[in-house]
Amino acid sequence: MAALGVLLGLAVAQRTARVAGVNPLHMWNLCVVALCAALAAQRLLLVAVNWSALRLHPAWMFGLAMIHHPLLAGVAVFAALGFGILYGYSHRMPLFATADALAPPLALGLALEQVGALLAGSGYGTMSTAAWAVTYTSPYAALWSGTPLDVRLHPVQAYAALAFLILAALLFAWLPRRRQQGDVAGLWLLGAGIAIYVTELWRDPEGRGVVLGGALDSPQIAAVLMVLAGGLVLWEREGRSLLPSQQHEAAEAGQGEAVHE
Repeated sequence: MAALGVLLGLAVAQRTARVAGVNPLHMWNLCVVALCAALAAQRLLLVAVNWSALRLHPAWMFGLAMIHHPLLAGVAVFAALGFGILYGYSHRMPLFATADALAPPLALGLALEQVGALLAGSGYGTMSTAAWAVTYTSPYAALWSGTPLDVRLHPVQAYAALAFLILAALLFAWLPRRRQQGDVAGLWLLGAGIAIYVTELWRDPEGRGVVLGGALDSPQIAAVLMVLAGGLVLWEREGRSLLPSQQHEAAEAGQGEAVHE
């Protein structure tokens, strides 16, 4: 499901790039570079942390792809962001317009990734008596994700998937209507931050870096930072980058004023 989300996101990014005024070919290459950087960073970290065990059992290397942890997600994000910015800068891609084009397909990809997490038992929820609670019975879920078996749990991954899917739809609709470059990216930061913070309330805290005596975990701290960053991006800039249609209207208005004078 994560792979399907990546492929669908890559395909959709070609359309959003055209809407945002970004070269679709450069957008495709940027996505591939960022994806490869994220995967490489995750695996290198796992190899470094588990090197002593992998030396004794080299075959365990093939199981690294099944390990999930918030720290790995953070490393992947920073690696993808760093290499993506480097690629975009080297090809003179507009920063805010590129971020706008990436926001909707990223939200869509995250929605599918959470569906995969639900099916695999990764990032499982707390115990629940709700009618829609899920129960895992596969020993592989317990082996790879530490999922408790034969226990009714909140399907928190489904909550997150629905939140990201709604966010993707809103971003798709807002992209051609944005007032300034960066608005869609700012809305993604706000929406994703809120979705992560709220859904973490129903996730099991095991291995998620609980802080402040259990009041927050690491993903929630990251979510707060995302909301703050989204507010800064959405701040209406005095020298903001106008959209092509707005630039055309401004030029016509300027010509009209000159003729009138």
